[in-house]
Amino acid sequence: MYDLPRRFNVGMLDKRNTTEAPVTVVDYPLWPDNSGLRKQHGIEYWMMGSLLNGGGNGSEAMRVLDPEFADVYFVPFFSSLSFNTHGHHMTDPETEIDRQLQIDLMGLLRQSKYWQRSGGRDHVFPMTHPNAFRFLRDQLNESIQVVVDFGRYPKGVSNLNKDVVSPYVHVVDSYIDDEPQDPFESRTMLLFFRGRTHRKDKGIVRAKFTKILAGFDDVHYERSYATGENIKLSSKGMRSSKFCLHPAGDTPSSCRLFDAIVSHCVPVIVSDKIELPFENEIDYSQFSLFFSFKEALEPGYMINQLRNFPKQKWTEMWRQLKNISHHYEFYYPPKREDAVNMLWRQIKHKLPGIRQFVHRSQRLKIPDWWKR
Repeated sequence: MYDLPRRFNVGMLDKRNTTEAPVTVVDYPLWPDNSGLRKQHGIEYWMMGSLLNGGGNGSEAMRVLDPEFADVYFVPFFSSLSFNTHGHHMTDPETEIDRQLQIDLMGLLRQSKYWQRSGGRDHVFPMTHPNAFRFLRDQLNESIQVVVDFGRYPKGVSNLNKDVVSPYVHVVDSYIDDEPQDPFESRTMLLFFRGRTHRKDKGIVRAKFTKILAGFDDVHYERSYATGENIKLSSKGMRSSKFCLHPAGDTPSSCRLFDAIVSHCVPVIVSDKIELPFENEIDYSQFSLFFSFKEALEPGYMINQLRNFPKQKWTEMWRQLKNISHHYEFYYPPKREDAVNMLWRQIKHKLPGIRQFVHRSQRLKIPDWWKR
């Protein structure tokens, strides 16, 4: 892991501490409780913390102090937090700070022999906000990017072959004591959605649901914004519902899916191009339902499917949600099989291809001869 000045990472969390010295495990700050929706893109914080913590407790990754022994190189730039902190609106003059951080970072990396050796292929960048690293993102085309989906990027910039899909950090509290005698009957609401109903791109489906889902007594579909109180109301609604609707937003995925998972509410996913985290280990069909845009927008079709869904099958999905929800929890220090360790394991699967490239590039006299 690169030792970067704090302005690239935790300095954005605690602006009172103006020191440029790299943060250590001794003074790594806690994630602030009042961060609102910024938390959902905070994967960068928990990944950095897992390396500072030094491994152990079932950790999938351990920091080495000699870079010669490293398998990959983690770049602890909080690019999502930088976008959210430095001029969240595109026209805000403060976005210049975000741009300059990206320029300064790339200047540092290009001086590194480890970046030069691989062209950045063995470097890991968490960038889960769709606008993270937006000024210089095309300079990371070869690197391992930790993203939540590929909705806004050309395939040459981000793709499944080289990158890793992460869950959002859920913003509702986890449902710890979910032990009703009859979970199916205890959840009286059939389908629940609470959130923004007007989004861009494929998220326009949300506006159409306003009409299609109107008039059902056991369907809660409400326009809402993410305030602290509204997040609590969403949590209450998810915990009292059998199914939770997850339509595409500005991009194919959203935090709502992972809020539903930790609320043990069976996700109903309406997003034709969604990519999901950890799919080489987790079968989402065991605890989720999927509808195409066409199916979901056919009046009455989706609701009829949910009404006729067998109680026993739903209960099996509910149990499976309880069994796998710990894979979507972010902890500092990290815990065995939590989200951060799952992410590091996904990155580990990328290593053979990276090693092959580095080894070949070191001995080839005519680079990329097969493309000519």
